[in-house]
Amino acid sequence: MSTPDITGTGAGADAPAPVPVGQTHLLDLDEVGGRVERTELPGGLRVLTETMPGVLSATLGIWVGVGSRDEGPAVAGSSHFLEHLLFKGTTTRSALEIATAMDAVGGEMNAFTAKEHTCYYANVLSSDLPLAVTLLSDLVTEACNTAADLESERTVVLEEIAMRDDEPADSVHDLFAETLFGDTPLGRSVLGTVESIEGLTRDDVDGWYRSRYTVPSIVVTAAGRVDHQQVLDLVTAAFGDRLAGDTRPAPLRTGEGAVHKPARSAGLIARRTEQTHLLLGAPAMGRLDERRYAAAVLDAAVGGGMSSRLFQEIREKRGLVYSVGSSLSHYAGTGSFSVYAGCSKKRVPEVLRLIRAELDGVAAEGITPEEVARSRGQLKGGMVLGLEDTGSRMSRLGKSELSYGEYLPVREVLARLDAVDEDQVRAVAAEVFDRETCLAVVGPYRESDLDRL
Repeated sequence: MSTPDITGTGAGADAPAPVPVGQTHLLDLDEVGGRVERTELPGGLRVLTETMPGVLSATLGIWVGVGSRDEGPAVAGSSHFLEHLLFKGTTTRSALEIATAMDAVGGEMNAFTAKEHTCYYANVLSSDLPLAVTLLSDLVTEACNTAADLESERTVVLEEIAMRDDEPADSVHDLFAETLFGDTPLGRSVLGTVESIEGLTRDDVDGWYRSRYTVPSIVVTAAGRVDHQQVLDLVTAAFGDRLAGDTRPAPLRTGEGAVHKPARSAGLIARRTEQTHLLLGAPAMGRLDERRYAAAVLDAAVGGGMSSRLFQEIREKRGLVYSVGSSLSHYAGTGSFSVYAGCSKKRVPEVLRLIRAELDGVAAEGITPEEVARSRGQLKGGMVLGLEDTGSRMSRLGKSELSYGEYLPVREVLARLDAVDEDQVRAVAAEVFDRETCLAVVGPYRESDLDRL
């Protein structure tokens, strides 16, 4: 089960009221969350910090509100390609100098690209936070993106695609997105395709960088043994003249509207595998939908752990699979609910029948009050335990700002989960599980087999 995104309030798509530039706001201070502060700097750059006095480290993230959802077919994979390319060198540092500086202090620096954002982060001792700010801001603002570096990194990205293709459990997730959302940005892989990556030019990628990596689209977050004013001073010095003017932050992403049925009924990657990997799912609500708290409880009860219905029925009672579980994903304007299973080919029909029977039963009758209580506890415990390190706290700040435009304290999220009851869960199940489903399959099949499945 993936961890559902239930960070923000989901009050609506409208951005919060503007706040004075340069004024720091205290967003949270309690025993669950640390001291959370936010400042909007000139030019639209946003800085959020969470102070965790009990640690000796800090994690810094620079978030850019651009991802694969912003790409057209011809430049599919540009955001992820650029994430790689920025580590190849800047106007003041070579790739080796960047790596050496971070290794010298025992820190970790990395990045990831998602459908709707990109994040560059570093985990260091708190005393080395100035170095982290300097290096990451240099990557984001002063990348060279040379033609030579692009050619060398093109091979690396193609190898990453090949590695994904060699892992059926990974391939089936990209196939499911394509089957559900079709030939749209949400349906395309973050990695792009072999054809799109081979076709990208230096002008394509550098142009993407120049047009998308702008100050209003950037959020800086830090968590750990940090001081908000120190982070502000470091960021202000690092971004320099870019922090000028009265530009406001980029508007909140609202998406293109809800998806109510899959683009097609099934998708197949034919491959000689020992196991068949499958995903069965349907469209779900977007991340600003207040019902996502009830959906998260539903997801946990249906396929979120060892006590879930799918695990108990398909693995524990019948021993048909090693892995089975559900997943809930939210994007701006839409989302998805899916069930994954991996099993031998001969067991696929029975596994699919059992999955559909469980979903139909929950859609008709909901789940019990005991399941609601257990799932609420599972989500609450998992959320709090997942925030024990500086990286997860940093990530929560970035997603809150980019995805919701506001920060919801941990205690309020826990209260919203506590407020979920069986009637709310039943209503969500009746809507989502009654929708037309689609099936993604990786295994030893032919296209003609899909109708039978």
